[in-house]
Amino acid sequence: MGYEFELTDVAEVGATPEQVWDAIATGPGIDSWFMGRNEVEGGTGGTVRGAFGAYRPEYRIREWDPAEKLAYGSDPAPDGRRIAYEFLIEGRAGGSTVIRCVTSGFLPGDDWEDEFEAMTTGGELFFRTLVEYVTHFADRTAVPVTAFGPPVGDWDSAWTRLATELGLPARAAEGDRVRIEPGGQDGLDGVVYAVNDQAVGVRTADAMFRFVRGFQGAMVACHHLFAPGTDVDAEEKAWVTWLNRVFG
Repeated sequence: MGYEFELTDVAEVGATPEQVWDAIATGPGIDSWFMGRNEVEGGTGGTVRGAFGAYRPEYRIREWDPAEKLAYGSDPAPDGRRIAYEFLIEGRAGGSTVIRCVTSGFLPGDDWEDEFEAMTTGGELFFRTLVEYVTHFADRTAVPVTAFGPPVGDWDSAWTRLATELGLPARAAEGDRVRIEPGGQDGLDGVVYAVNDQAVGVRTADAMFRFVRGFQGAMVACHHLFAPGTDVDAEEKAWVTWLNRVFG
């Protein structure tokens, strides 16, 4: 069995086409909104590579039209699994830009529903983070910080505990003003910019903090820190401690 899919996300942002292109077509740009570490060998026939824990995807670039179109995807696996991304960039009068992202592919097997749900909600978060990045942090690059917490049994309770940590009386909602306290640091004022069943995203003046329901059942911190001099190892250790305290 299996499932053929196509998902489309569209947004108009207050950034130039060149700024959007830098965000989607360079390693430091992708590091600032997607997940893990990324590198790009540009041009048609080039490669986009990622590294997120043990996950090491590699995609061949099919179309490379700077500031207008970028398309890349995986080669089909023996079981037919594949995924492709197409970004279309359209400049508008007044300096704004429309970003359209089409994600398509095939998920094999009879248990594709759970993977598709996780991919859909994850894709929503990543696209929304891209929009936040080019809107609020264009021309800056972030250091990605990834930390894995303990397995979570009751996710309703987990999201409630996260809300409590953010100073909220109830589960986080988009637009909530919050205060986030990274391990060993002073509290930071922020706003919740994205919420769905499997993720919460918070933007501060110098960071985007994301809490994601991992596919294996753990709470995962997938953050982007824009402050210069960030010590990635120290940050990741502090966030592992934080995740274990809150969700352990």
